[in-house]
Amino acid sequence: MKQYEKLHARLSERSSAETQRHFADTCYTLCVSTGTRTVEAALTFAAGQLDADLAEVAYALPTVSSLQLAN
Repeated sequence: MKQYEKLHARLSERSSAETQRHFADTCYTLCVSTGTRTVEAALTFAAGQLDADLAEVAYALPTVSSLQLAN
């Protein structure tokens, strides 16, 4: 997603053939890796997946009350 955002910003600044090619490759990879057919759907899916992963990590972290403090 970060690569997509970086290249999307670069495209609006200057549109070289190399940047366009990298952007197209990134869009394709996003769609393939998320099992979607559009970049918009891929970004939505990826954002949801990241949110779910972050929630899972946050849930797995020990809380202060569950830690034993050394005396």
